[in-house]
Amino acid sequence: MDFKLKTKAPDSRDIEVGRLIRAQRLVRRMSQTELGTRVGITFQQIQKYEKGVNRVGAGRLTRIAEVLGVPVAFFFGTAEQSAANTSKGYNAAFAFLETAGAVRLVHAYAEIKNPHIRRALVTLAEQIASDAPKKRRRTD
Repeated sequence: MDFKLKTKAPDSRDIEVGRLIRAQRLVRRMSQTELGTRVGITFQQIQKYEKGVNRVGAGRLTRIAEVLGVPVAFFFGTAEQSAANTSKGYNAAFAFLETAGAVRLVHAYAEIKNPHIRRALVTLAEQIASDAPKKRRRTD
């Protein structure tokens, strides 16, 4: 019998691991090139992991976790946690935090030591968001 081994395509968990790699890399203000160099792979491979195109093997994920300063368990959650996070709007918030501007904003916010200024900034951001014109659907 001639058996050919097929590489299993990435699934939703692989994609989520990639998203978490990207988020942690952005939080650390690290480029794909820098992460790749420190892990010993190309930036293109990091890019494929982050986009969920390629699966991350256990050894490689361990090395990525070391470089990013998180435990390997960070990349995995229970089904209950995933369901709870989804129901709380976690995916929308997480998607927002994957943008470079949002990460810069969070870093700047974390640097503000005065709690009054921090609260004022949050209030200002909420007011700006509530005053933003809402997209309206055309009814004609």
